[in-house]
Amino acid sequence: MRLHPLHPAAWILDQVRDAGWHVHDLLTFTRASTLVLASRDDAPPVVLKAGFGSNHVLAELDESSRRAAYGFYWYAEMTEAERTLTREDFRHEIAVTRAAVGAEHVVPLLEEGSADRFDWYTMPYCSGGSLRPLLATGPARERDETVTGLGILADVAEGLCILHDRGIVHRDVYQENILISDGVGLITDLGAARRTDTPRGPAARGPEVHWPPEYAASYDRATPAADVFSLAVLVYRFLCADIPRHGYSRLDAAPAVLRPVISEALAPAPEDRPAMSELRDALGQAATQAAALVERAH
Repeated sequence: MRLHPLHPAAWILDQVRDAGWHVHDLLTFTRASTLVLASRDDAPPVVLKAGFGSNHVLAELDESSRRAAYGFYWYAEMTEAERTLTREDFRHEIAVTRAAVGAEHVVPLLEEGSADRFDWYTMPYCSGGSLRPLLATGPARERDETVTGLGILADVAEGLCILHDRGIVHRDVYQENILISDGVGLITDLGAARRTDTPRGPAARGPEVHWPPEYAASYDRATPAADVFSLAVLVYRFLCADIPRHGYSRLDAAPAVLRPVISEALAPAPEDRPAMSELRDALGQAATQAAALVERAH
């Protein structure tokens, strides 16, 4: 594919091509990074994530192009110090993703490398997209879609269990970071992750719908309980077609086996939440029961 030469992402794609990749499509161009569907030689396409995004690009454009490029996106030029810190952050993401290699239900790192101005790594292309469309179907969804969604969420809980066992807290579990491949759920994007033995990031972050209350004061020390809360928010949204609030009054829409676990997982205090394994087991049980109901209905 070829972008308009004044599109800011065109510079990044040129660098990717110079590194020997064939670019099939630009998937995402964000403030911090760029995702490209690319391949080399006769291998199948993979997703290449480059640690270079809209806030970085301005300085790479020649003077005559900069002003015109503003017609595509608003973005700010980073200072050299900010660019250095951002590159260090992306290298941390690569390192944590490498540490998760072999973890079931976590999108794996396939290859990594560096260009002059940025680093990159590749991962498999998940053609099933993200969880977002399943959230959008709401209570009118078919029963088999409910079975599928519960299974995907159970897969993600299993992936998070493995990350937690390896001393990694994801810290950003939400619909865009859950991918689907052949009906299987996979957790992705470890850019916000931290190792449990090392504080990382600012003390305060938020608020976001899927973030737990403790991010307001201890984001840098978030524990696996933070991921339990965030996944429970997604489960609630999927089953109850609402954001959890006001005492979780719509929990009656969830399978009975899940109601107490969801309620506990949404507890304000991290120490009051169940382990991720409990949420995983309840999701798996709910998926099995829902599948049996579908089978009987046929």
